[in-house]
Amino acid sequence: MTVRTIRIFGDPVLRAACEPVGEIDDGIRGLVQDLLDSVALPGRAGVAAPQIGVAARAFSYNVDGDIGYVLNPVLEVSGEPEPTGEGCLSVPGLWHDAMRHPWARVTGTDLDGEEIVIEGEGLLAQALQHECDHLDGMLYLERLPKDVRRQAMREVRESDWF
Repeated sequence: MTVRTIRIFGDPVLRAACEPVGEIDDGIRGLVQDLLDSVALPGRAGVAAPQIGVAARAFSYNVDGDIGYVLNPVLEVSGEPEPTGEGCLSVPGLWHDAMRHPWARVTGTDLDGEEIVIEGEGLLAQALQHECDHLDGMLYLERLPKDVRRQAMREVRESDWF
């Protein structure tokens, strides 16, 4: 079991768009295992590859005891975005209302090249959107209204980890 250290706000890997996963080799298999091990800890709904320092389009999720992963996800959303309480392992200690769609679906592949479809509402929809944002180099802070984002950035600057 390899639980990887989570990269924190300010690390350049969190701001870069990730490359698609190509050939499935031992490196990708190891990445997936590390993502699954890292998301299995209590209180974690998702871990994206850049959060453990790898700029690849892959993430793991852990919602209501359902743990899995997806490679090269393509996100679809439905419904009007609404404020949803959200935090991020890469921005520890902060919790704000980010704008998220109430339903989401991700289509991608597994390690065997087979199609995976994950869809849902509530926390699962939020996690799918949050993790796909990471793969595009976006943190949830960018989904906050301008005045709330300004306050959140103040909290980041005042945090003991920044």
